[in-house]
Amino acid sequence: MRQVLITGFEPFDGAEANPSWDVAAESARRPAPDGVAVTAVRLPCVFDTALPVLRQAIAESDPALVICLGLAGGRTEITPERVAINLDDARIPDNAGAQPIDRPVVPGGPAAYLADLPLKAAVAAMTAAGVPAAISYTAGTFVCNHVFYGLCHLIATERPGLRGGFVHVPPNLPIDRLADGLTQLVRICLDTETDLAVPAGTLH
Repeated sequence: MRQVLITGFEPFDGAEANPSWDVAAESARRPAPDGVAVTAVRLPCVFDTALPVLRQAIAESDPALVICLGLAGGRTEITPERVAINLDDARIPDNAGAQPIDRPVVPGGPAAYLADLPLKAAVAAMTAAGVPAAISYTAGTFVCNHVFYGLCHLIATERPGLRGGFVHVPPNLPIDRLADGLTQLVRICLDTETDLAVPAGTLH
C-alpha cells in the first residue's frame, strides 16, 4: 500500500477558511486508486510549528509521496512550485504573531532546492482534465515556502526515498474542481519517473 500525505493550512490573516485545507480534506475523502491510501493533515500557519507538525505526520504515515498545499490569493490556476528558497521574509505576521525578516529556513542550508517531481507532466494531465494549471517558479517567502523548503531539506538529508513538493491553489475555483486537479497530480507523481521535456513555468 503506497501512502500519500496531503497537507493544507489553517485559515490565516483573518480569513474564515483556507481552500488549501478544504482541498486536502476533500482529496482524502475521495476513493483512492487500488494500492493507494491518502491521508490529510492540517498545518498551522505558523513558522515555528508548521514543520514539526509536518515531520510528525511524515513519521506517522511513512508516505511514498507528500504534497503540501497552500493558498495563492492572486492566482487563477493550480500552480505546482518548482523552487524552494532558504528564506523567511514575512510581509504579514503568521498566526502566532511572528514576522521573521531575512531569516533562513535552515541556517547553513542550500540557497534553494528544486522539486524532484514530474511537474510538467502533472500540469499537462491537469490541463487535459479541464483544470487550469501552470508551473510556478516562486513560492514566496511566507509559511508556504518555509514548509516547501523544509520538506525538500528533510528529503535531501534524512529521507532520500521520499518524493514531495508544494502546490499553490487559487481562491477562484470550486473545491471539487481543485480536488480533480490534485487527483491528476498525485497520479502522475506516483507513476511517472521522467518528466516531460517541454518548456513550462512562470514567475508569479
